[in-house]
Amino acid sequence: MSTISGQPQIVDIHTKSRGTYGAPRIITKLAEAGICVGQKRVARLMVRRGLVGRCKRRFKVTTTPDSGADSLAPDLLKRAFAPEAHELDTAWCGDITYIRTWEGWLYLATVIDLASRRVVGFAMAEHMRADLVCDALEMAIEQRHPAMGLIFHADRGSQYTSDQFRQLLSQHDIVQSLSRPRQCWDNAVAESWFATLKQELIYRQGWPTRTLARRAIFEFTEVFYNRQRLHSSLGNLTPVAYEERRRKNSALNDTQAA
Repeated sequence: MSTISGQPQIVDIHTKSRGTYGAPRIITKLAEAGICVGQKRVARLMVRRGLVGRCKRRFKVTTTPDSGADSLAPDLLKRAFAPEAHELDTAWCGDITYIRTWEGWLYLATVIDLASRRVVGFAMAEHMRADLVCDALEMAIEQRHPAMGLIFHADRGSQYTSDQFRQLLSQHDIVQSLSRPRQCWDNAVAESWFATLKQELIYRQGWPTRTLARRAIFEFTEVFYNRQRLHSSLGNLTPVAYEERRRKNSALNDTQAA
């Protein structure tokens, strides 16, 4: 490995990360390029150039609980959110958040594969009806074609405990899992994703129209988050790269077993 001679590499990596990477992720990208450098030096060089990473804010609970949800599905995950705890497309989680635009609120529902942190489905609308979460799940099913027995985990909001949503789960042989009452950390992966989205995209500018926000969220999710952004929980791989590595390892293990 070579040592870093100046700041151009740091500036380039920070720019390509859309101004979101701090020193730890920049060090990872430098190492991929064969450049060895300490975190304190990178931090000093970033300060010198006025470069700052984006840090997540503490998330705010926005769930509207369903008063009858206590009699529904139990929490099957029990906060087992580590990627290695699941195979691909065996456990998904979902949630809803809202984005302020000058035209009014835009609501976003997403579906995340817990094994790779990849956003596999999402939907946006001007309302928070059950249709919103159903549309997000239907997109994920169309994209991934999961096998029977997939676990779908969400909070106890009225959309996820509605008859409409539960019928959709049953139609595709998906098993429902619900967070415990008043336990926001039971759906921490979905909350973490929304914190990343808002800190690295939404809070950085105003959104005059819902259409502009929709386009930006789509591009951030499909292009940057899933395919370019490094995730510490994935060993500093992107969700797409992590999935590819897991599939290759699984195929290799199957070959060796045969």
